[in-house]
Amino acid sequence: MLNPFDDEYFMKKALEEAESAYEKGEIPVGVVVVIKDKIIARGHNLTETLNDVTAHAEMQAITAAANYLGGKYLKDCTMYITLEPCQMCAGALYWSQISKIVFAASDPQRGYRKSGVMLHPKTEMKSGVMKDEASELLKRFFIEKRNLN
Repeated sequence: MLNPFDDEYFMKKALEEAESAYEKGEIPVGVVVVIKDKIIARGHNLTETLNDVTAHAEMQAITAAANYLGGKYLKDCTMYITLEPCQMCAGALYWSQISKIVFAASDPQRGYRKSGVMLHPKTEMKSGVMKDEASELLKRFFIEKRNLN
């Protein structure tokens, strides 16, 4: 059994959110926001469902976490994301002043690192946690999408 205070435990929860997105025909990206080992927000991509290009998993979770905390800053929070954030989400995470971001799979085409967007100087970053599982889900989604078209 996974330790509930472990990066893999929380990334597994983010992967469950990604599966929810997958089941809705959304690009399977999921996220959870954690403070003091408690999940306070969840999100997954809803861009197709809401017909909104800004409805990324991270954006959904930032809003939910801020509402839970009663303020716009996510200090002392960790966000677990199944895919490296894009430049839009990285910008929002910068302004949220989130303390730590942990992501699974890298996104060499659209990830924030390729765009040169910077995170807040106090934000700690960790990558590669459960990257194989997250990558496999994304690959499966895009293979199925191509076969349908």
